[in-house]
Amino acid sequence: MTEASFEKLRETRAHRPDAIAEAAARRSRRRFLDGQGRLMLVAADHGARGALAVRGQPLAMADRYELLDRLTVALARPGVDGVLGSPDVLEDLLLLGALEDKVVVGSMNRGGLFGAAWEIDDRFTAYDTDAIVASGFDAGKMLLRLDDNDPATARTLEACAHAVSALAARRLPAMVEPFVARSVDGRVRNDLSTDAVIRSVTVSSALGTTSAWTWLKLPVVADMERVMAATTLPTLLLGGDPDESPDETYATWEKALVLPGVRGLVVGRTLLYPPDRDVAGAVDTAAALVRPAGVGAATGGGHR
Repeated sequence: MTEASFEKLRETRAHRPDAIAEAAARRSRRRFLDGQGRLMLVAADHGARGALAVRGQPLAMADRYELLDRLTVALARPGVDGVLGSPDVLEDLLLLGALEDKVVVGSMNRGGLFGAAWEIDDRFTAYDTDAIVASGFDAGKMLLRLDDNDPATARTLEACAHAVSALAARRLPAMVEPFVARSVDGRVRNDLSTDAVIRSVTVSSALGTTSAWTWLKLPVVADMERVMAATTLPTLLLGGDPDESPDETYATWEKALVLPGVRGLVVGRTLLYPPDRDVAGAVDTAAALVRPAGVGAATGGGHR
């Protein structure tokens, strides 16, 4: 991206706010899945929850212009189907013209701010179903953390169930990202043991009045075979903020991507902020894992 692009973006936001809805209305859309039934998405909703750290750098994702530059590079790579983001990020990308022929997933509950006392109470503070439909987007994503010792979990469960039902009524996929969570020294920590992930899968799979349009978004943990045996729902693997080397991360993804039911990846920080700063190279490596035969993402094909 150039400074002229960002200046135009700032001026449009200040003087022509209706341009966002106009860009959404004329955006060229594509089918949700390609012919292989695979999906590679870039995640960009971390900032809305105040989660800006990458590999121990607490404000690594704070510079919006750098983030947009990295996102536009990633979205332009072959094999990248689309993006998952909060309204502010997706609307910037709309105005920059980066969402043409892409799958776009709206992030819905961002109210459980990172490090906050109410973190488990993941209120729906971003997209709702009506806004996703009005924008012509393709799915909604929600975070569900299950903490048996925090009563706020019940409110989040109920809110996610309503969102799953509302999206299904509009024939839109609901991507549910579940975790079993624990409070450790006042901080919320996700339990990434295999048994805990299996429990989160069984609970989240049953949310809403129908599971017909439900997808799962799961971490890659030990014994993923057991995790995937717990559900028949289509599943995407999430990247998180790994401590291991990129080569180790890619090897872990490659092993999990061949399991029955796994349809692809949703990765953010790992690909957007690689240690060597080569965003295109990191994205290309991940895309090749999602489609090992080298078949690119579907482009076009009209609406679902």
